[in-house]
Amino acid sequence: MSTGAQRAVLAAAATAALALGVAACGEEHESTVVEGEPLELGELSFNVQLTRFLNPDDTEDSEYLEGLAVPPPGEDYLAVFMDVENEGDEATTLPSDGEVEVEDTTGAKAEPVETDSLFALQLGEPIPAGGEIPTADSAAASGPVQGSFLLFLVPEGVTENRPLELKIRSHGEEGAIELDL
Repeated sequence: MSTGAQRAVLAAAATAALALGVAACGEEHESTVVEGEPLELGELSFNVQLTRFLNPDDTEDSEYLEGLAVPPPGEDYLAVFMDVENEGDEATTLPSDGEVEVEDTTGAKAEPVETDSLFALQLGEPIPAGGEIPTADSAAASGPVQGSFLLFLVPEGVTENRPLELKIRSHGEEGAIELDL
C-alpha cells in the first residue's frame, strides 16, 4: 500500500473515531432493569417487588389509601411496592418527589401522590449507612408485600401504553425500572 493510501486509511479511521466520540458526548447514561431486579444508583439499590392498581373499595387497599380521596373519574391509583437499601458507608437521602415519576410509552408522566400511609415510602427522607427501607419493625415490612410503596394517580387506560417505567434520579444518576403490569 502506498504512503498516500496509508494516510487516507488513517485519516478515515481517525474521522470515524472522532465521530463516535462526538456522538457519545450528548448521550446521558441511563440504566434500565425490569421489576424484581435491583436498580443501582450510587450507593442506593431500588428493588420493585410488586406493581398494582389499588381499589379504594377493597378492605386491604383502603388501608393503603387512608386519608386520600377516591380518584377522580377516569383515573386510578397505581402503587409501586419496593424496598431501598443504602449499600454505602455513609448516610444518604432518598430521592425527592421531583426525582421520581412513572412514564408510559407516549411520554405521559405521573408524579408521586403525597400520602401519610404507614406503608408509604417517604421520599427525601434519610437512610442510614447499611440501612434498608422499609425498616424491619415497620408496618410496611410486616405487611403482605413487605415493602413500602409509592403511589401515582394515572389515567384508567394507562395499561394500553405499556411498558410503564418508574424513572428515578438519585445523586446525579438516572435509571428506570420497567414495571410488570
